[in-house]
Amino acid sequence: MASCCSEDDAHLKRMRESQKRVLWIVLALNAVMFVGEFAAGWIAGSTALLADSLDMLGDTMVYGLSLFVIALGARAKAISAGFKGAIMLGFGLLVSVQLVFKLIYGLPPQATLMAAVGVLALVGNLVCLVLLTRHREDDVNMSSVWVCSRNDLVANSGVIVAAVLVALTHSVWPDLLIGAAIAGLFIRSSISVLRDARAAYRDSSPEHATLSESRG
Repeated sequence: MASCCSEDDAHLKRMRESQKRVLWIVLALNAVMFVGEFAAGWIAGSTALLADSLDMLGDTMVYGLSLFVIALGARAKAISAGFKGAIMLGFGLLVSVQLVFKLIYGLPPQATLMAAVGVLALVGNLVCLVLLTRHREDDVNMSSVWVCSRNDLVANSGVIVAAVLVALTHSVWPDLLIGAAIAGLFIRSSISVLRDARAAYRDSSPEHATLSESRG
């Protein structure tokens, strides 16, 4: 029995170390991509790029928080996932406000710069998703991180589509519509993550554990 426990502890330690390495890599990638994409979005005047860059910033914060709770218990990981959901919700609402401003005052963005940066961000986030996929089912902490990364690919693809449509139509509307879709994705995913985090928090409570043991 002792040998079995030792093997379980060793496996858990290896898993946590692997999680840390992956999270540090994706954190660094997202931090670099945020700086580049935010600058490009500002220069290009693109709502979609700015929205996607804010997502990168949110992900950087999310990965840092995930690193902090790796060695902690299920309750702390549930709280971490809840913070991630709140971050996604906040950015979704922030982009929505920016969309209204751009709708009133905006001009068509620079499509070429949008497309180029969108492709680079797509490649970077694809690398992040591949790295995170092996840890997707580890716990609610890593699962919520994977959801954030998956959303990035959708957002990046939307930016590229918006750039093509802006180039073809010379209109601000494709950029606004994709920006709105990205904001909607943030909000929808945040609700899902918050729901899962609430369930995990409830399941990790001492009262729930005591009830489960009494039923067992």
